[in-house]
Amino acid sequence: MSNADIFVGEVIGTAILILFGAGVCAAVTLRHSKARASGWIVIAFGWGFGVLAGAYTAAPLSGGHLNPAVTLGIAVDTGEWGKVWVYLLGQMAGAMLGAVLAYLVYLAQFQANVRSEGTAEGTDGGPGEEPTPTLGIFSTIPEIRNPVANLITEIIATIALVLPVLAFGLTEGLGESGITVLIVSLLVVGIGLSLGGPTGYAINPARDLGPRIVHTFLPIPNKGTSDWGYAWIPVVGPLVGGALAGLLYNAAF
Repeated sequence: MSNADIFVGEVIGTAILILFGAGVCAAVTLRHSKARASGWIVIAFGWGFGVLAGAYTAAPLSGGHLNPAVTLGIAVDTGEWGKVWVYLLGQMAGAMLGAVLAYLVYLAQFQANVRSEGTAEGTDGGPGEEPTPTLGIFSTIPEIRNPVANLITEIIATIALVLPVLAFGLTEGLGESGITVLIVSLLVVGIGLSLGGPTGYAINPARDLGPRIVHTFLPIPNKGTSDWGYAWIPVVGPLVGGALAGLLYNAAF
């Protein structure tokens, strides 16, 4: 794979991932969305489908990593580091692009994210209703802010992603059948349902950092803080988890 193919593939695939993922979070979170308050299961499956669409699209060009933790885990296992920087640049650019696209899809809902004054009773957004916080649409927010616990959660959840991804390569016939991406997508859904409760399961530094940067600069009314004090955890945790998964895979398999 050429550097150009890898970069383009990761930009497109990661943008699709974030478009679906931030999109489902916007759909569930924002007022005046038909999917509002449809719940965590919908979010978990939305992110899983984002992995499915993004990875299948990117696979012919770059292999469809879409995640610096996956790229790092593969590099730690194989010792091949030469193209890691290309993957990371593509993933970050794609994550930021996907966040902008999700914002544009829900532009009217974001623009309506203001305190409703004088709204008729019984309508969506009653009188004096507070604006909806928007950071959780783009990036993760811990349910209980405890840096040590949050970091541990992200490390373990990322190992639960990257170690199976590496092991799938040993499962005879998966690669040839083309079903690997589908299995990984279901794995992401499972991680969201089982391990996502404490932190929102970033498990992907680009997925969290790229959209957080975009959130900082987007002209969203009453958008609230981008919470940069927490931002290091969904970056460091997945990177540590990805590296540990690569080491464990190399040692055990």
